[in-house]
Amino acid sequence: MWIVFLSVVLMLTACEGSVGTADKNDAVNQLPETLVVVTRNAPTTYYEERDEFAGMEFDLANLFASHYQIKVRFEVVDSIGEVLDYLKQGKAHIAAAGLTRTDERLQQGFEFGPEYFNVQQQVICRRDTGSIPKSVKDLVEKQLEVIADSSYVERLKELQLEIPQLKWTEVEDMGTEQLLEKVWLKQLDCTVADSNIVNINRRYYPELVVAFPLSEDQSLAWIIASDWAHLRPHIETWLLQAEQNGDIATINERYYGHVEIFDYVDMKKFISRIETRLPKYKDMIKKASTEHVIDWTLIAAQAYQESHWNPKSRSPTGVRGLMMLTQLTAKAMGVSNRLDAAQSIRGGARYLAKMFDRLPHQVQGENRAWMALAAYNVGYGHLKDARKLAIKLEKDPNNWADLKQVFPLLAQKKYYKQLQYGYARGSEPVRYVQRIRDYQQVLLQNLK
Repeated sequence: MWIVFLSVVLMLTACEGSVGTADKNDAVNQLPETLVVVTRNAPTTYYEERDEFAGMEFDLANLFASHYQIKVRFEVVDSIGEVLDYLKQGKAHIAAAGLTRTDERLQQGFEFGPEYFNVQQQVICRRDTGSIPKSVKDLVEKQLEVIADSSYVERLKELQLEIPQLKWTEVEDMGTEQLLEKVWLKQLDCTVADSNIVNINRRYYPELVVAFPLSEDQSLAWIIASDWAHLRPHIETWLLQAEQNGDIATINERYYGHVEIFDYVDMKKFISRIETRLPKYKDMIKKASTEHVIDWTLIAAQAYQESHWNPKSRSPTGVRGLMMLTQLTAKAMGVSNRLDAAQSIRGGARYLAKMFDRLPHQVQGENRAWMALAAYNVGYGHLKDARKLAIKLEKDPNNWADLKQVFPLLAQKKYYKQLQYGYARGSEPVRYVQRIRDYQQVLLQNLK
């Protein structure tokens, strides 16, 4: 059900020696036959999921290679220091590893491409371990660790000029994600992480809290090997087009579209209920998943959003059961007892599958899943209205990143009065989909 972004050749063989230098007589136009990209294994960059590779940097690099019809090969290293060394040694054309454009790196002679994402450095601690630092001065008494060769070290050195007592440890054998886990395990007082890394990982470690920002917004960008600096205009041309045609928005939606809503209490309960409640219904969910060819973790996440895995749930509007079916929907799906967990799961999965089937074939991959969920929540008629309105507003009706901007307009009279199905609380399906995506990602993480 995941989006297949591109049909590029991906070669994951080891890179030996130099990638070569460009012919200086043809430097402006020359592209390598195979783009060698050095990156790191992390959820914000490059990772393997369900027997396929993913990550924002993975998708961006493949998108660039596809645009120019060249091959791409990824070299995965363990640290930022190794990433930068690869470029210095001529072993890669670009570094796509969630790297921040900083003054120190510019002074070292690194060539940056155009920015594609903004982040903020944040001090991260655990909320239930006593006093949370409120300023840099408060960090003097804290055990602070950050990854070596990072933009965090550069920023801390700047702050140390103002506060000489500020100390920290630089770690080379761990990534930011592992340091966040150490904070969560109470093995470390605090660390520093970029906001995008924090937004993803606080789902898995809900007790983590942002103590305060350590920097203003900073730009992420690729670093280009010095012998291949002429790639920069090619990257600029591609990135501008990708922003204009919605490709960048699609990638942002895939990795960060579900992280806007975070409820600490709710997420903590969810993680606990994965152990205490889910086992009672897991086999039922997997059976329904097989029958309707829908990922079982998606059905499980949806069931939690509907009822918190409580088969006796009931809303003021009369929907009931683990999948919160209306009487009409239950009857249509062959459910005689909405409070019977197995029947409710089977009926809910069948209804979701029906939403999948009704969607036009142009809606592909993850977009199909998110729109099917939205239709389950608000009704297929309102989904059709939102798609029609998207076209009128010159947005892509097949792209959830666009449609989630359109849905809230269904509550405004100037829009809904011209639509077939009229008024709808359009913000609700957007929140509904976001929460389900959130739950599914946390569930997948807990199953590892």
